[in-house]
Amino acid sequence: MRRLILALPLLFASPVFAQTPSEPHSTMTKPAYPETRRVDVVEEQFGVKVADPYRWLENDVRNDKEVADWVAAQNKVTDAYLATLPGRDQFAARIKALFNYERFGAPVKKGGRYFYAHNAGLQNQAVLWVRDTLGGEGRVLIDPNGWSKDGATALAEWLPSEDGKLLAYSIQDGGTDWRTIKVIDTVTGKETGDEVNWAKYTMGLSWAKDGSGFFYSRYPEPPAGEKFQALNENHKVYFHKLGTPQSADRLVYETPASPKLSHYAGITDDGRYLVIGTTEGTDNKNLVHIVDLADPKGQPREIIGQLANEWSVIGNVGSKFWFATDAGAPRQRIVTLDIDDPSLTAKTIVPEQKETLAGASIIGDRLILNYMVDAKTEVRRYKLDGTADGKVALPGIGTASGFGGEADDPETFFAFTSFNYPTTIFRYDVATGKATPWAQPKVAFDPSQYKVEQRFYASKDGTRVPMFVVRKNTTTGPAPTLLWGYGGFNVPYTPAFSAARVAWMEQGGVFVLANIRGGGEYGKAWHDGGRLANKQNVFDDFIAAGEYLIKEGITGKEQLAIQGGSNGGLLVGAVVNQRPDLFAAALPAVGVMDMLRFDRWTAGRYWVDDYGYPSKEADFRRLYAYSPYHNIKGGKAYPAILVTTADTDDRVVPGHSFKYTAALQAAEIGDKPHLARIETRAGHGSGKPTDKIIEEAADLYAFAAKWTGLEVKPR
Repeated sequence: MRRLILALPLLFASPVFAQTPSEPHSTMTKPAYPETRRVDVVEEQFGVKVADPYRWLENDVRNDKEVADWVAAQNKVTDAYLATLPGRDQFAARIKALFNYERFGAPVKKGGRYFYAHNAGLQNQAVLWVRDTLGGEGRVLIDPNGWSKDGATALAEWLPSEDGKLLAYSIQDGGTDWRTIKVIDTVTGKETGDEVNWAKYTMGLSWAKDGSGFFYSRYPEPPAGEKFQALNENHKVYFHKLGTPQSADRLVYETPASPKLSHYAGITDDGRYLVIGTTEGTDNKNLVHIVDLADPKGQPREIIGQLANEWSVIGNVGSKFWFATDAGAPRQRIVTLDIDDPSLTAKTIVPEQKETLAGASIIGDRLILNYMVDAKTEVRRYKLDGTADGKVALPGIGTASGFGGEADDPETFFAFTSFNYPTTIFRYDVATGKATPWAQPKVAFDPSQYKVEQRFYASKDGTRVPMFVVRKNTTTGPAPTLLWGYGGFNVPYTPAFSAARVAWMEQGGVFVLANIRGGGEYGKAWHDGGRLANKQNVFDDFIAAGEYLIKEGITGKEQLAIQGGSNGGLLVGAVVNQRPDLFAAALPAVGVMDMLRFDRWTAGRYWVDDYGYPSKEADFRRLYAYSPYHNIKGGKAYPAILVTTADTDDRVVPGHSFKYTAALQAAEIGDKPHLARIETRAGHGSGKPTDKIIEEAADLYAFAAKWTGLEVKPR
């Protein structure tokens, strides 16, 4: 939506998981776990002696044979257990059938050509297509499915040049966040020979207006053997001129005195200005520098010089810029700022609303503003002077995204999705206000058989929290239920379609999304209410959601499973420690499980904005109190737990999950299984091939179903 993304959240995108047992829970005996070596590591912090008996599991699985052997032993036990689960094969077959439908991304229009991602159904990776005219025949431009035998090498970020004749694209191998950038001729399909390595968190690419090259962001090459664990510091913006080696790339911006700052660059539609956004952590706070590209000697000029608020560039007309900002407006407002005015005074054009502004763009000389109304999308139009100009009609209650394009072009595209509405691409004419389907998938299910409710419940402190409850019309409670949550980094979670989730609901299961504090559903106050000193509110909100579902008869006490990934994996680990009696099964994925050492690897240092600093006493005491790894309580019966992670996750390194799993298996916490499923050649979520997504979803559904009582019936 916005032209420049200015923060790196600890965001996790995953398939949706589920559940299914037919035999009584008590018939399953505790698996024979592999033996895990304990080490005598005890460190005193602020007078507290902290034991870390599985420190050695932090080592990179690629470089440490003992860790690699431990992973293999864990997977062997887990695979054997999963093979015994009823319903696993049925889930795998049905999820595969449901996944077998065409999926499209919103087109990007450049030089009259339309570039878009497309997956025919069961392709491991989406293919990049191009149409030379809107109604023309599409042709394949880049197909990554032949790049590796296991399908785990993906096409990541891509962007065509202004005239549409060239396209820069990045390659993601095995799920890593590192990228290799190449360039292809969109007419001939031949590569130019340009190659850029060690790009990371480049947040897209930005072409020079004349197509002579592109801007990108990268870190220095990491030391040998530390590619997947070294801290990410000294982010820099470079310009790559086509036809030259990377060694000749021009350094555009860096801050060597502040190595923790990250920098992202984007060019305005008119090609005149390069906008550089600078952040330090995951908070939506940034600096803004602008380079006048019309000046051959132009240097970055400071426009926003305090790291106090979000300032996202929407567009410009000459020296007049439109920004979305939370300065003086926790739910955001739209302002203009003339960069030629020495005072740099911001003028409000669209004031802060009751709802939270989630995205903004200028298309067809109109402001298109995307608001969250109780975690649902409403898109409003405004003239450039801030005069209200109606709304964009949407198909129903759900989530709209996209609306990219040129400021003077009335044509744009957006995607719409909901729990029972597969992602559909619409072409929108700003001049007429008409939206027409551009790509509408056909999925092997009947959406009219499913109902979506939004409910509100009270958390421990009385805070009103929304949740979505989704199920078949014929499903009545109490029924096996999967409760999903995230609660962090100002990231909102809104209605979205999942083919895998349909397989769960077809069998009579319920899916619930709780919009707990820490996310961005209600702006800055909602985020602040669930981080740092307030992080316990996130766990209280999630626990209260489970209690509400049981109280209302939606699910029963032995029928509730919980799931979350990344920061959501932390959520699941923490609430299981705090209320093991409440849940029948837990599915923590790629979680941040050691809250005392998270800031020592890769992107972990960014997360101090939400978690705090383990090196500061007040933060340490809070983190130690809820850290999943450190708070496993022996003597209490825990739910069945299936931990998932991947060997190439260089966002949340897998050592978090390894140590947590070892601690679970060593504790006296009952006979239910506590297992780890460790994927190879996969990362934090993005780029995962379709076949691995289907296999993982089937395993997780079958595991959770076993422990929530969901009986899987043949279709």
